[in-house]
Order: sequence, then structure tokens, then C-alpha cells
Amino acid sequence: MKNVSAVFWYGLATCGLVVLWGVMGPEHLQMTTAKVTKFISTKFGWYYLLIVTLMLVFCVYLIFSRFSHIKLGKKDDKPEFSLPTWFAMLFSAGMGMGLVFWTTAEPISHAFKSSPVSEEGSKDAIKEALQFSFFHWGIHAWAVYALVALVLAYFKFHKGYPGLISATLIPVFGEAKMSGKTGIVIDTLAVVATVVGVAATLGFGTAQINEGLAFLFNVPSNYSVQLIILVVSTILFIYSAWSGVSKGIKHLSNINMVLGFLLMLLLLIVGPTLYILNMFTSSIGGYLSNFFDMSFRIAPLNEEGRSWINSWTIFYWAWWISWSPFVGIFIARISRGRTIKEFMLGVLFVPAIVCFIFFAVFGVSALNLQQQGIEAISQFPMETATFATLQHYPLGTLMSFVTIFVIAIFFITSADSATFVLGMLSTSGSLNPAGPVKILWGLALSAMAAIIVYFGGTQGLQNVLIIAALPFSIIVLLMGYSFFRAAKQEVAPVKRKDKNLVEEKKTS
Repeated sequence: MKNVSAVFWYGLATCGLVVLWGVMGPEHLQMTTAKVTKFISTKFGWYYLLIVTLMLVFCVYLIFSRFSHIKLGKKDDKPEFSLPTWFAMLFSAGMGMGLVFWTTAEPISHAFKSSPVSEEGSKDAIKEALQFSFFHWGIHAWAVYALVALVLAYFKFHKGYPGLISATLIPVFGEAKMSGKTGIVIDTLAVVATVVGVAATLGFGTAQINEGLAFLFNVPSNYSVQLIILVVSTILFIYSAWSGVSKGIKHLSNINMVLGFLLMLLLLIVGPTLYILNMFTSSIGGYLSNFFDMSFRIAPLNEEGRSWINSWTIFYWAWWISWSPFVGIFIARISRGRTIKEFMLGVLFVPAIVCFIFFAVFGVSALNLQQQGIEAISQFPMETATFATLQHYPLGTLMSFVTIFVIAIFFITSADSATFVLGMLSTSGSLNPAGPVKILWGLALSAMAAIIVYFGGTQGLQNVLIIAALPFSIIVLLMGYSFFRAAKQEVAPVKRKDKNLVEEKKTS
């Protein structure tokens, strides 16, 4: 194929080897990667807590810094998308199906299955459930995405560099290294993290859609049905990716945000409304008052507490880092023309607030059922927790049907965003990768999801993703330093010029 770089072939070959490993030895893949993942969580937990908080501090600093006025583009560039569309695309690419999985499952787990601090089932555990869900899906997560996206957008649209992870490190290592083997390794790592992460998510998505159909229409819950769902979804997201960001992804993201908010409002009305509002307010207070304690909580003297932190907080921080090349490149692509201040305010806070609202509505609705003894939602697997909750409220069948539709669109938007990003990375940073390249990546994503789900290697894929996060976290830190170095040089001459003018006025 024309215009594809070496990254395309290296990335495809690496992903192929992972799939082959998962097919020939799924148990060996899971066991081996689980050992490495456990080692990383145990030995580098402190590191993840520190660097993610450092990324957040740096992002907040940029809002008030002398760099805040810098536009992510040329002087006359205007934003390509309206604010509502921009927010919808941010949300769809950044959280997508994961949010539908965890809005009920995570608060229920924290309250009744494995509590972070208090005894399971206690009032304190129930109060803490939403607080820690907010923490995991809040501004820490979006700071990781924001930092990567900002650096990419700055160097691509403001400086005119190629839209590649490696290109953002040119101020640190020089153009020769970043256009050579070192740059290829960095971009290949981004490709592998994207493919593995999205493939695992597609596997979960097909399972959840299947479970929803089983709840509504008694459709069999098995691999054959999931494969049909995957094939249909693949056709749809490849068509959407072919249409481009301005058409397919834009329209689907807008549709999904409207449907998602309608679903949330409907459950808010028919569910335990007052309880939801009270818990939301209380959890926001708990999140803010315990913000720094949660950010640095490592529990060195509490083995059980440390195990929980490894399983949840460290897992999430590594997950966000490993997803950052995919989400970061996509957010950068849709953010041209915005100032750094506008960008940071939008990316850090708006999606996080939306996550809080969704967790409060769905999570509290599930908690209420278990507290009242109506249904033990904690006994259901993650894929069915949301549907098990909805069926106990008025219009439950309608809400379940809308949920399936929302999951399906999230499925499509995540996948077509990924094919676009993979196309960029494998065509030297092109903003409009060729259709055949995107189609090939789309087929590769679906094939990996289908094969791994069939052979039971989904957990192994997640572990590979977490492992990839450790080296990539160093790259993210270097990206932040590279941006600061370049932006400082850009702003410095202006400051010297202003100082000279002041001195001339004093002299005259």
C-alpha cells in the first residue's frame, strides 16, 4: 500500500504475535502477563500515583500560566467543531462503552463486594462507593488524556510537525532520532497499545450487547451471537470511519450524547430521584474533601488495602495511560483552533462532570435496589449489572433497549476513532489517512477481538495493555517536558521584547 510507514508493518506484526499467543496458549498468556502485571502494580504503584497527580497539576498550571493564550493552530485558525459537538466527541472517544459497564458495576462492587476502606455493606462503604468512582473517572483520568492531546495538537497544528507521538519529542532528542529507529519504536508502542486496548473493549462490548438482547428478547448468550454482533458492528464502524471525522464520528457522537442524556434523565425521574440527588451532593463533597488523600493513598502498612488499590486505582491509572495515545491523538485532531486555556478547561472538567452525573444516577439506582433488598445487583456479572438494575424500575424494558443502542453507538464511535488514529500513526501522521488503511485496521481490530474472545484471552489482553502503560508513561512525561521547553522558548522572546520597551520608555 502507498504512503504507509514502517510503523504499520511493525504494529501489525506485533499485534499478530499477541493474537497468535492468545490463540495457541490463552492460559499461558493470561498467567504470564498476570505475573508481570502484579509485579508492576506492587513495585511501581507509588510511581503511578505520583505521575498521574503530577500530570494533573501540570494541566491545571497551564490554565493559569503564560502559555494559556497560545492557540492550538495558526493565528487565524477557528475551531472546526462547535462546543456541544466537541464535548460529545471527547466523551464518546474518551470513555465510551467503559462508562456503560462501570456506572452500575463499580459503585456496587465498592459498596458490597470489595470496599476501599470500610466494611462491605455498611453505610460508610455505600457513601464511599460513589466517592471512589468519581475519583477513578474524574479529572485524574482526563488529565492523562489532556496532556497527551495538548502536546500532539500543539506540535501538529501550531508548529507544523507530523501528527505522531515521536514527533512531539523532537525538541528533546532531535529530528534524526525521532525520524529513525527510536521514533519507529515509540510509534509502534502507541499502535500496539491502541489495538490491544480497543480489541479488549470490543470484546466486552459484544458481550454486553448480547446480555442486553438476552434480557429483552431471550436471545442465546453465546459466542455465535457475539460474532454476529461483532460482524454487524464492524461493517457499521468501517463505514463511519470511511466517512471521516466530520461526518461519521461527528454525527454518531452527537446522537449518542442525546440518547445517553435522555436515558440518564429518564432513570433519574423513574428511579429514586431524591436519593440520587442527595448521594450526588454528598459524594461530590467527599470527593473534594478527600481529594489529596485518595490521590496519594498507597496503604504501605495495610495489605488488604494495598491489594484493593492495586486492583482498582493502579489498574485505572495504567489503563488511562495505555489508552492515552489513542484518545490523545483523536482529541488533538478535533481540537484545532482552541487556546490552551479553553482546551484544558473543556477536556479536564466537562467530561469529568458528565461522568459524575452518570455514575450518580445509574450507581445510586443500583445501590438502592440492593439496600432495599429488592435485588442483589452485586451477584450479577459486570455485563448484566446495568440491565439487572433497569428491569426493576418503570419503563425498564424501554431503558434497556435504549441502553443497548447507546452501547452499540459507543462501540462504533470507539472503533472508528481507533481506526482513524491507527491510520494516522501508520501513514506518517496524515490527518486524512487513506480509506484502505483504515479498513484494514478496522478488520484487524475486529479479528483480534473475535479470536481472543473465542479463546478466552480477554484478561490476557488487558494485562498486555497494563504492561504497555509502564514504558509509555515515561514517554508521556517526556512529551510534557518537550512541550514546556518549546512553549517557553516561544513565549520568552515576547517577554524580553516587552521588557526592552519598558526600559526604552523609562529612558525617554
